[in-house]
Amino acid sequence: MFDLYESQRAMRAMRKAALQRGVIAVLDVGTTKVSCLVLRFDGTDRSLEADGVGSLAGQSGFRVIGEATTMSRGVQFGEIVAMRDAERAIRTALQSAQKMAGVRVDHLIACFSGGGPRSYGLAGKVEVKDQVVSEQDIAQVLAACDVPDYGAGRDVLHAQPVNFSLDHRSGLADPRGQIGKELATDLHMLTVDQKVIADLANCVKHSDVELAGVASSAYVAGISSLVEDEQELGAACIDMGGGTTSISIFMKRHMIFADTIRMGGDHVTRDISMGLQIPHSLAERFKTRYGGVIATGRDDHDLIEISGASGDWEHDRRSVTRAELIGIVRPRVEEILEEVRARLEAAGFDHLPSQQIVLSGGASQLPGISELASRILGQQVRLGRPLRVHRLPQSFSTAAHSALVGLSLFAAHPQDEWWDFEVPSEAYPVRSFRRAVRWLKENW
Repeated sequence: MFDLYESQRAMRAMRKAALQRGVIAVLDVGTTKVSCLVLRFDGTDRSLEADGVGSLAGQSGFRVIGEATTMSRGVQFGEIVAMRDAERAIRTALQSAQKMAGVRVDHLIACFSGGGPRSYGLAGKVEVKDQVVSEQDIAQVLAACDVPDYGAGRDVLHAQPVNFSLDHRSGLADPRGQIGKELATDLHMLTVDQKVIADLANCVKHSDVELAGVASSAYVAGISSLVEDEQELGAACIDMGGGTTSISIFMKRHMIFADTIRMGGDHVTRDISMGLQIPHSLAERFKTRYGGVIATGRDDHDLIEISGASGDWEHDRRSVTRAELIGIVRPRVEEILEEVRARLEAAGFDHLPSQQIVLSGGASQLPGISELASRILGQQVRLGRPLRVHRLPQSFSTAAHSALVGLSLFAAHPQDEWWDFEVPSEAYPVRSFRRAVRWLKENW
């Protein structure tokens, strides 16, 4: 079995070596599409050499030299269910991107939306030995965090310190070199199903590249879609993909919560296919071309011609109004947004100083969805798109590629995580996420 926790540090070192060589690929394995970008680093960008414990850089520091998108196969709810089909889709996207770039890629970083992510807020506190905070003190305070028993068959995907405090000073991004007696930290830990990671790692391995990192789609979509003020003051990114809808909450430029709902745009397509009794491919075309969630009086008169090849002339030659189509689409979108609201409430989102919500992902491009989301979620909602990447190809500048672009930023400017320090693995009692949110509210 692929041991993610033991491999994280090795992958981190592999990624650093790949960046020094100047070329790396990023891959988003989704339910409806598999997308790949090949990134070129010139090796002189100082942002790659920063070693502070803190937030992501604001600019990209790389160039996109290869791109490819192919239809996903063998993936459901953001998880691989048919290895051979998924391998074929991954290999197709990777080879096409390499061909366009004109270089061979040896290392790849991948993101995924499945695995049933669970968030934990942890806390740790230690005495500073020499009254000057060192790298070893950082490792010790991370080791002192009260790690929960997150269950068998699950692995830690992200473990990021979101805050440090030294004596009575809080909100420190990097306390190393500062003078104090007592060092404390709050850490966000995200766990996922171990088997989902193992399947992804095997598929990548069979595509003749080395896996140099893995990330949650919820996390990287938030990185690319939220502006700096939103990441600083508190915001949620709702990434509406094909098979899943991912939720991530950011504050002080760190992710402090993530979750996934097993519904997305593909469920809307299925509803259209069943409701209108048309093929899935035609239903997808109707959704993207005529779909929406808010009907007007004009939509009762806008006719959509349906043509088929069943042999039944009356069934093949018919029409429906756009209002009827919206009547099929809206209930499913409402169901997804109601579930999003429940997850945000459970996470304590209303305790943050700001409650901005940003929609991303392919399914967020349905007309009227931001207005509907505002009504259901009761917050400020805007549509997001990938930010902070120069010379990004036009086809990848849409909300549908938010996770992939965010993965590029994650590759270039990673936040320090637990395994970047010599942290002994020990188990401590659980500390709930709600308590961590209260701590953030009181101290920030």
